[in-house]
Amino acid sequence: MHSKLIVPELEAVEINGMNRGSFLLKSTLAVGAVYGAAAVGPFVQRAMAQDAMGDIDILNFALTLEFLEADFYKKGLASNLSAEAKELAQLFGEHESAHVEALTGTISDLGGKPVAEPTFKFPFTDEASFLELAQTLEDTGVGAYNGAAPMIESKEVLGAAGSIVQIEARHAAAIRLLRKEMPAPGAFDEALSKQAVLDAVKPLIAA
Repeated sequence: MHSKLIVPELEAVEINGMNRGSFLLKSTLAVGAVYGAAAVGPFVQRAMAQDAMGDIDILNFALTLEFLEADFYKKGLASNLSAEAKELAQLFGEHESAHVEALTGTISDLGGKPVAEPTFKFPFTDEASFLELAQTLEDTGVGAYNGAAPMIESKEVLGAAGSIVQIEARHAAAIRLLRKEMPAPGAFDEALSKQAVLDAVKPLIAA
């Protein structure tokens, strides 16, 4: 793997529990740590195509991501946050829990088995590091959903995923505002070259 970490906080997120979704999520966070959020979408798309993942597999990957985000905000609420940050953490945690419930139900309705929730550990120590990691996780989540979308076969599942990713993007924008940053710094998400995607994928996905 590339030695220079752009987002070291992502590499420090611990995911304890091994299934297909959690392995891909670990790899996604590793790619984001080294190459940034712009690499996540292309990486996820390439990894899913290479592994021939179906809709239930993709939904279980999304469920693992939502487990992570829901647990992150739960742990944030248990820390020493300001009233404004706590209000966001409370609301966003409720959103992520609703996403978990919706994805779990959809997987079951399709005849699949929802993955078990892994355990997580997050490297934040105060409000500033919590908000920084929150923004990074939300950006990573948006990239992961965008990368998975082209691989989804069912129009209904694609529509449901689209309704979730829009909320994740709004979370990221709201967190940026709280951090006194521009909520939407660019008109488009940054593109990544094919070679950069290949460089990101090689250490993590078998040929």
